[in-house]
Amino acid sequence: MKYSQASLGRVFVVRLEDGDIVHECLERFAREQAIRAAGLIALGDADAGSRLIAGTEAGRADPLVFVERVLDEAHEVAGVGTIFPDEDGNPISHVHLACGRQDSLVVGCVRSGVKVWHVMEVIVVELLDCHAVRRFEAGLPGFKLLNP
Repeated sequence: MKYSQASLGRVFVVRLEDGDIVHECLERFAREQAIRAAGLIALGDADAGSRLIAGTEAGRADPLVFVERVLDEAHEVAGVGTIFPDEDGNPISHVHLACGRQDSLVVGCVRSGVKVWHVMEVIVVELLDCHAVRRFEAGLPGFKLLNP
C-alpha cells in the first residue's frame, strides 16, 4: 500500500448535458478550473452506444485484453471517480459507473466513451496539498497508475 495525505478544497456541482462525453468533459473542467486533484461522485443517465471497459478477458493474462461493453439503450448510472495529473500535468480522470436498465447491469470504466443521455450530475471535490500523479509503471502496460 502507498498513500499520501491531502486537504479538501473547493466543491463543484457540475451538470453534464445530453451528448457530453463524460471523461472528456471532466478533464476539460479540471483544466479550466485549475483542479490538480479531485474525487467525484456522479449520477444520471448514459446513452445508447456508450462504451465501458468491464475488466479483462482472462484475468492476469499477458498481454491484457480488455472487455468492452456497449450499452444498447439508455441506462441509469451511479459512479465514483478521481482526477489526478499525469507526469506532464494533464488531468486524467478514472471513473467507474454502474449502469442499469430493467434487469441488466453493466459496471465499468468510462474511458472508452460514455455519452450522457439528457443529464448527469457530478459533485467534484478538489484535493489540495496533494502531490499524487499518474505514471506508467512496468508490469501493467497501458496503465498510468496512481502514485500517491
